[in-house]
Amino acid sequence: MQREDGTAVATGVTDERLAGLRRWNLGLALLHLLQALLVVLLAGSFSITVTSSVPEGPPGTTAPAPQALFDVPIGWAVAVFLALAAVDHLLTATVCRRVYERDLRRGINRFRWLEYALSATLMVLLIGFYSGITGLNAVIAVIGANVGMILFGWVQEAMNPPGRTRTRMLPFWFGTLAGVMPWVSIAYNVIAAETVPGFVYGIVLVQAALFFSFGLNQWLQYREVGRWADYAYGEKAYLVLSLAAKSLLAWQIFAGSLAG
Repeated sequence: MQREDGTAVATGVTDERLAGLRRWNLGLALLHLLQALLVVLLAGSFSITVTSSVPEGPPGTTAPAPQALFDVPIGWAVAVFLALAAVDHLLTATVCRRVYERDLRRGINRFRWLEYALSATLMVLLIGFYSGITGLNAVIAVIGANVGMILFGWVQEAMNPPGRTRTRMLPFWFGTLAGVMPWVSIAYNVIAAETVPGFVYGIVLVQAALFFSFGLNQWLQYREVGRWADYAYGEKAYLVLSLAAKSLLAWQIFAGSLAG
């Protein structure tokens, strides 16, 4: 399928499918916004403290005990990643609809990657907090690794437009390497800790499975496996995965530490 200017259009991105995606985006905007409001209204005041320990001597000197820097109110942090998704879906269904649909025809969704760079990074930070990763240096490293992973996903789409003669997977694998690193750190803390609340195990296991499913979705798209040969199908899969990951994390955190 080609546009009037002769350039290729991503498989499955028809006017009918775009209209369906608009309805999905409107519905998801409402669902994420309602959940954000509920969390703000119902959540307790639980917070987690970010700490820092700066060396006070030559290399090899024992670092002092970590000192508190600032508190992160968890209820508000959860509401923020839900609200970010709501804004993204609302924009792509309304004022940015033409740009969003034009990009989908080109086999890319810049709005997805920009939103994920913010919301998914905040989600990984929260999962890390509940796993005991609260040092400022580690927090900065997690942010860098996760944002890098998301941007590699954007590059993967940019390097593989519709009508390509071959598919380049190098950005995908670079992104996979960057993205798995925070999860290695999270897994280490959870396994090495003597006592971990059961709901934290649930958060880590469920969210790891969902986060890795985003990568699987992209791999299936670019290997054109089954229904994923249809770019629009992969786009809808991203919408479903995003709703599932954000909603489950929000209410896992709420049930474990914010209720009451």
